[in-house]
Amino acid sequence: MKTIAVTGGIGSGKSEVCSILSSRGIPVYDSDSAAKRLYREDDSLLDSVEGAFGQSFRTTNGDPDLKKLASVVFSSPEKLKTLESLVHPAVKEDFRRWKAMCTSKLEELPASPDFYGGLPFCVMESAIILEKPEFLSMVDSVVLVDAPLQARLNRACARDNVDPSEIIRRMAAQRFDLSKADAVIRNHGTIEDLSAEVARVFQALNSR
Repeated sequence: MKTIAVTGGIGSGKSEVCSILSSRGIPVYDSDSAAKRLYREDDSLLDSVEGAFGQSFRTTNGDPDLKKLASVVFSSPEKLKTLESLVHPAVKEDFRRWKAMCTSKLEELPASPDFYGGLPFCVMESAIILEKPEFLSMVDSVVLVDAPLQARLNRACARDNVDPSEIIRRMAAQRFDLSKADAVIRNHGTIEDLSAEVARVFQALNSR
């Protein structure tokens, strides 16, 4: 079964795109949420992370303290690279299991308008996929969601309830190689406009 990745910068609307896809019965794998879930479910993963950094990342009741972990790694490229070397293999394996389950449920379905006139496919939502060859190799095509800077800033500030300077700092840390994207969705209008853009782009991709 084909996998199409959805990516985009902070506040671009990639989650809204994935919500539109999910509403049509298209399976969506949220890589960021999956990683957070794996920290909770896989003790060996958190043990490995703690061993690599020589400190605990658990709250007093034993739950993963992801804010503490973020404060340690995101100011250091080397520490972030170390964390990714532990977490990314776990996410990749989790995605393979998830896709296998989706495939067993959907692969016998005929072409359907719900899948934009094509055969069933699944989606991986990932903010980092364009810069991570190990994930890029797992998908058939990539859709980049883009939006005007001010709209992105407004959305992200409202969502995270943080100062605009913090969102701008996060934006500056993101890099997107547009040459690796197979299609771009312009999110600069209403939700109806976005739905129409999603239909246009995914219809084209799913007919290839």
